[in-house]
Amino acid sequence: MWDDYDPPGTVEWNMLPPLKPIPIKERVSLVFLERGELDVIDGAFVLVDKNGVRTQIPVGSVACMMLEPGTRVSHAAVVLASRVGCLLVWVGEAGVRLYASGQPGGARSDRLLYQAKLALDEEARLRVVQKMYEMRFASPIPPHYRIEQLRGMEGARVRELYVQLARKYGVEWTRRNYDSSAWGSGDLPNRCLSAATACLYGISEAAVLAAGYAPAIGFIHTGKPLSFVYDVADLFKFETVVPAAFKVAAECPHDPERAVRLACRDMFRETRLLKRIIPTIEEVLAAGGLPMPEAPLDAVQPAIPEEKRLGDAGHRS
Repeated sequence: MWDDYDPPGTVEWNMLPPLKPIPIKERVSLVFLERGELDVIDGAFVLVDKNGVRTQIPVGSVACMMLEPGTRVSHAAVVLASRVGCLLVWVGEAGVRLYASGQPGGARSDRLLYQAKLALDEEARLRVVQKMYEMRFASPIPPHYRIEQLRGMEGARVRELYVQLARKYGVEWTRRNYDSSAWGSGDLPNRCLSAATACLYGISEAAVLAAGYAPAIGFIHTGKPLSFVYDVADLFKFETVVPAAFKVAAECPHDPERAVRLACRDMFRETRLLKRIIPTIEEVLAAGGLPMPEAPLDAVQPAIPEEKRLGDAGHRS
């Protein structure tokens, strides 16, 4: 009697044509949502406000959705976002405090093993770290420097970059300092920088997952859930979000967090950042000198849903 039974929603999903997710390089970088419920209604991904007004969102063309306080998400919305490879990130004030994230399903064992092998090999890891610093500071790195020495060099250079940008935009600057548990306690430049880096971390995490790597396996940063995301974001920070943050701080807007988001969105578009992140990840990892393992013949391409599953419904994609 149960042969013809389909769980709720199964028939509707199976009748849909196969999805062909848009490559991350062709997507909109970020969308911030607040005060509403995300759901799938009449086949459309929508945000419904308290008055019942629906706002349709092209979820398949967005790399990362930042969900702020006051947002609720239905099961159907999470399923659709996952199928099209859109990262959902739950955040606090101004996108600074990360509560949880939804993984779009891009991780692959061959990429994860390659990343882990590079991180566990001391010499390979050092070569990757040296390549990251070369790209960040556009200058050769002394080959005899170890990771601890490179971190010390980084700290001095980063502090000087902050001073130079503050001087360029006419912003009063003391040092990088903010309390993540008390958002309003920071001065304007630090609040703008925190909001800007949160935007960059969001799209960096989306790119890391879409490429099939693990956010936690870092090379410079270690021991954090998003260590590799911080490594990747730092490669672009001082050419994108940091100048944008100082520029906004210099204007003293009424709503600095919103102004920073708009400035970052424009900066991501101008620098074509989404087209550059994944190739840059591949370039820095290749510097480790270890061969990339060949993908299995049945490997799923990054950020593209698997059509046929080997396990049962309880297995993760």
